[in-house]
Amino acid sequence: MSIVTSVEELNALYGAPGEASLVKVTDYLLPEYRAMIEASPFMALATVGPEGLDCSPRGDAGAVIHIEDERTLMLPDWRGNNRIDSLSNIVRDPRVALMFLIPGSNTTMRLNGRAVVRIDAEITGRFVMDGKHPRSVVVITIEEVYSQCARAVLRADLWNPEKFRDTACLPTVGQMLASAKKGFDGAAYDREWPGRAAKSMW
Repeated sequence: MSIVTSVEELNALYGAPGEASLVKVTDYLLPEYRAMIEASPFMALATVGPEGLDCSPRGDAGAVIHIEDERTLMLPDWRGNNRIDSLSNIVRDPRVALMFLIPGSNTTMRLNGRAVVRIDAEITGRFVMDGKHPRSVVVITIEEVYSQCARAVLRADLWNPEKFRDTACLPTVGQMLASAKKGFDGAAYDREWPGRAAKSMW
């Protein structure tokens, strides 16, 4: 078994990055970066805490995140499962990483920064969906942002409807819960989920 144990070994194996890979990194939003992020309804939010790492999906009916200015983003925290893994990490370690996906585009956007969790009405009151406000808003200060090359999305053929999986062939959430906990009523969970989701989207 051969295991790489140093950055020097990695550099020797992969070689130097091209110019485009380096010059694209900025600590603020270029107009083009802003346009891409504003077009994204979905992103993954990565955080780190004493218990380890977490990566959470985030989505919204329009842009998934609000751009306050060229160095500040605001993410309303809408209803979820109340595990608050991401928020628990942020209040103890402010480092965050975001990856934005744009349906139909093979280019993704990556962003690293530091975040705080705000709960004051001045901030939460700025966001409303179906007459409801988020309980908190994650305010992110950008440290670096850049576009990611399209190879991963191209390899996955991610937006090709012909490659979409038949969800009937996949396990349901209820089935996974029943497998994780003996005696859990997975069928009831699956049956009740659509109605529960419709009432608790925001």
